[in-house]
Amino acid sequence: MKLTGIIIPCYNEYYRLDKEKFCQFLKENKNYHLCFVNDGSSDNTIDLLLEMKKSNPFRIHVLDLRENCGKATAVQEGANYLASLDYIDNIGFLDADLSTSLEEMHNLVEKLNSSAALRMVFGSRKAMKNDNIQRSFMRRLFSNFVSFFIRFILQLPIKDTQCGAKVFKKEIIENIYSQRFISRWLFDVEIFLRLKKHMGIKDILNYISEEPLDSWIEVEGSKITIKDSILIPLNLLFIWFNYLKITSKSASTIVKLKEIHMML
Repeated sequence: MKLTGIIIPCYNEYYRLDKEKFCQFLKENKNYHLCFVNDGSSDNTIDLLLEMKKSNPFRIHVLDLRENCGKATAVQEGANYLASLDYIDNIGFLDADLSTSLEEMHNLVEKLNSSAALRMVFGSRKAMKNDNIQRSFMRRLFSNFVSFFIRFILQLPIKDTQCGAKVFKKEIIENIYSQRFISRWLFDVEIFLRLKKHMGIKDILNYISEEPLDSWIEVEGSKITIKDSILIPLNLLFIWFNYLKITSKSASTIVKLKEIHMML
């Protein structure tokens, strides 16, 4: 039986995290281990997580980051912890608000386990039109703009890089999570860039699978601020230049972008 560790990054989720759903999922699915990462929450999230751990201490683990570091670092800390456990075969991450449900995550894991070739499976809200994908008009419009820019950077036929439900074979975790991510929120783009470098542009599509979600619900209370949203194009540019091979012509541009990025 293949065991899957799921990372759930949490920042001020005390009133949004559905404890019962997570606990019921573990009761019904014996081959999962949940790793909640408290990302320096200022509310009582850590108390809730520790309470959940007491209810199932062998299948729930809690990592407590004392300072808010962003989703990228929270997921990275969780991935490196789960990778250290001998009995874990797959490692994935899922948003704490369950905009993508645990059942949908289970479907992604099943897809990964069904193929010896696959190394990564990720959910997509755009791979297929579905009435159960609920998003506001403005969020859909902005998402389409960002997705176009991301596809230009990746040069890969991926429709949705930013869905917060992804699962990996443990063997590639080091290639993805051994180094810090540049962005706090757009690290999904970096994941694909790192996989592209590791697997090669010709072979990467043989090892990853974008799976359409049956349902996805936009949950109020996003942790991405208006400032974060405005800075997304600049952050994407910064990521793009950092993952390109630096030439003499582009080096000065990268330095300038880095200075701007640090100021923000």
